[in-house]
Amino acid sequence: MLKIIMKNVLLTGANGFVGSHTLRHLLLNTDWNIVCPITYKYKGVQDRIRISLDGIKDYSKRIKLINYDLSHPITNITSREFGKINYVLNLASESHVDRSIENPSPFIVNNVQLICNLLDWARGCDYLEKFIHISTDEVYGPAPINHKHKEWEDLHFPSNPYSASKAAQEDIAYSYWRTYGVPLIITNTMNIIGEMQDPEKFIPSIIKKTLVGETVKLHGDFFGNFGSRFYLHARNQADALLYILNNQNVNNYSSDNEIKVPEKFHIVGEKELNNLQMAELVCNFMKMPLKYEVIDYKDKRPGHDLRYALDGSKLENCGWKPPVLLEQSLEKTINWTLKNKEWLFL
Repeated sequence: MLKIIMKNVLLTGANGFVGSHTLRHLLLNTDWNIVCPITYKYKGVQDRIRISLDGIKDYSKRIKLINYDLSHPITNITSREFGKINYVLNLASESHVDRSIENPSPFIVNNVQLICNLLDWARGCDYLEKFIHISTDEVYGPAPINHKHKEWEDLHFPSNPYSASKAAQEDIAYSYWRTYGVPLIITNTMNIIGEMQDPEKFIPSIIKKTLVGETVKLHGDFFGNFGSRFYLHARNQADALLYILNNQNVNNYSSDNEIKVPEKFHIVGEKELNNLQMAELVCNFMKMPLKYEVIDYKDKRPGHDLRYALDGSKLENCGWKPPVLLEQSLEKTINWTLKNKEWLFL
């Protein structure tokens, strides 16, 4: 990938799972300076940043780690520490559905406070060229069979507190774009996989349960239907974000009713798999048998959607494709995790 003129990037959530992969991808594929406000109050793990920096020469000259909780307003002192920021990649958010159902109000409040504080800072940032807010497929709610949600055509119908908080983040960001001219781009992504993922997530939970001989519980219904998703490795996600930064302008365009909206892109993997297919694939790479039972997704997780699907043709037509295919990235993830089992017991 060709390097372009040096930029200063504010990367939030760098000690999170996807953020740490994005940090490494930016360091390897650009000469940009990267500012990372980090906190370990939530699910961030300090080791992710350390491992992401392995093998990268002189990284200390290009990254600045600032201990700051973005659920609090950004002070002038911290803003000065950030410096002259050109790009923002906002990956910071609480993200686990089960925890949002167990304790919804603090979960929602945190995610709303975070985006408001970041946008309040951004609207006064003179050098800001692009503000990419990373959102989720879940803002659209369940996808009917044979339907894929499309940018600015499908409405928000979040089914649980987590997805509602992400829908709120998008709408708040839209309002700051419209009112204050924040140079906004929104991306929506489906299920992310990769090394160093929290063991509460689907893929590492399959690996962990299989290793210790437990039964994997798969969400389904009484009609034999399993939940299904499109899966994408975290480095593919990072590659798409970098592609958008390098190739997409912050264009305002009009929909059919002539209301202007900011750019929005869906970042999607190349293949849809149901829960059973994914579990079987994981166990095949582990060379271990799959023990599973089907549980009614409505009983286990209220507000759970059986199927999500995004239309990724817009970004694909712009020229981006995932550089590493699903099965290759899944095998790499499993092999790494089996060599680093401590990540399954955080």
